[in-house]
Amino acid sequence: MLFSSVLFLFRFLPIALFLYYIAPPKLKNSVLLICSLIFYCWGEVKFLWIMLFVILINYFGGLLIGKSENKSRRVFFLVLSVIGSLSMLLYFKYANFFSANVNSIFGADIFRIKTIILPLGISFYTFQSTSYSIDVYRRRIPYEKNIINFSAYVVMFPQLIAGPIVLYSDVSERMHVLKNRVTIERIDEGVMLFTFGLAKKVLIADSVHMLWADIIGRYDGTKLVTEGVGLANASTPLAWIGVLAYTLYIYFDFSGYSLMGIGLGKMLGFDFPANFNLPYISRSITEFWRRWHITLSSWFKEYVYIPLGGNRKGIKHQILNIFIVWAITGFWHGANWNFILWGIYYSLFLIIEKLFLLKRLEKHRFLPHIYTMLVVTVGWGLFASSDSGVGLGTLFNKLFMPQGGTGALYFLRNYAGILIIGIFFSSSVPQKIYDRIKHIAALRAVIMAVLLTICVSYLVAGGYKPFLYFNF
Repeated sequence: MLFSSVLFLFRFLPIALFLYYIAPPKLKNSVLLICSLIFYCWGEVKFLWIMLFVILINYFGGLLIGKSENKSRRVFFLVLSVIGSLSMLLYFKYANFFSANVNSIFGADIFRIKTIILPLGISFYTFQSTSYSIDVYRRRIPYEKNIINFSAYVVMFPQLIAGPIVLYSDVSERMHVLKNRVTIERIDEGVMLFTFGLAKKVLIADSVHMLWADIIGRYDGTKLVTEGVGLANASTPLAWIGVLAYTLYIYFDFSGYSLMGIGLGKMLGFDFPANFNLPYISRSITEFWRRWHITLSSWFKEYVYIPLGGNRKGIKHQILNIFIVWAITGFWHGANWNFILWGIYYSLFLIIEKLFLLKRLEKHRFLPHIYTMLVVTVGWGLFASSDSGVGLGTLFNKLFMPQGGTGALYFLRNYAGILIIGIFFSSSVPQKIYDRIKHIAALRAVIMAVLLTICVSYLVAGGYKPFLYFNF
């Protein structure tokens, strides 16, 4: 069930909020748990057992870790929890990848595995549950005694499918607030954030994606639904315009969905961490990754980079740590070599900036931004190269070996408006304008009403539009 769907907006959400608001304080977490399970099972009930397994192994693991004073036992229970959780992720997300590559290397069907479907949200709820067990082991948070509370944290529907990655420390205090968890002020802020997120997804992401789809075609998985120009037939300028469209699409799609999740959290009385902070205004790759998918970067820093030694063991060890973390980060995004290359690609730029480039970039204003956006745009081309209708070799041949084909002028005439809108709303200007007028309640209400009306009109007319990060 998508946040940006008529079903969610006019059926699930009103009913879920109504039941949550009228529930007695002691039952709110139970209602939240039930509603979240219904939300998940609506389209993925056959994989419910996986999520329940991850919940149970980390809940009981947390209890045993928290109650044990013996360090060896605590380490044992932590390892058991982490391995149990990650084993689900490794099997369902990566088994096909490993078996296919082993068979390819040895030229025989050594491993025969049926095609495994990736359960929705497994990458996110696995990381959240694992971080809980680790934080209990580190004595950073108290262990949760109530299994309803812990389960509600893991399956909370605003962040269940696509983040932001919410640590238990982010919500544990509010989870135990029984009275006045929800206030009018929080609901008002939540509606505002949700509306802006919905507008990002429906009005900009879905619209700019049409340009990318007109080039590569529209696919349902690997099945071609509507033919496009075909990347092989596109000219180099058109290929670059397509990658620019994808660059805008992935930002507004993912940041919009994250913002909707944060807004829904506010409506329920929780404060989720920000996940995006205008990443396309960055002036270095280092800054970009402080602004893009913030909760994921923070997770890898806290639970992988620092335990590896971080920057505490000298520059050589730090460089190795950066490389390892980003190779893993790429692999987290998908079981395909292009994602591993994507992670390594960013690790190289981060290492170069760490060694000498960052200090030079800080001396300039405009050129660092051009450099950053060029690196990021090419990176998104690498990211998209495994999609149906793309292909790594074809795309990069088109981008870097100037050649003719279907021209870009026709597409620019049709899509220049939405490209300009996307670029404008990627900047800091809209935020500055809104900060000046948001204190005017009547004007804010009008903006929200207009945006919601337009978004609903688009949804009714446009039908189902998938969310990109459901694939990861």
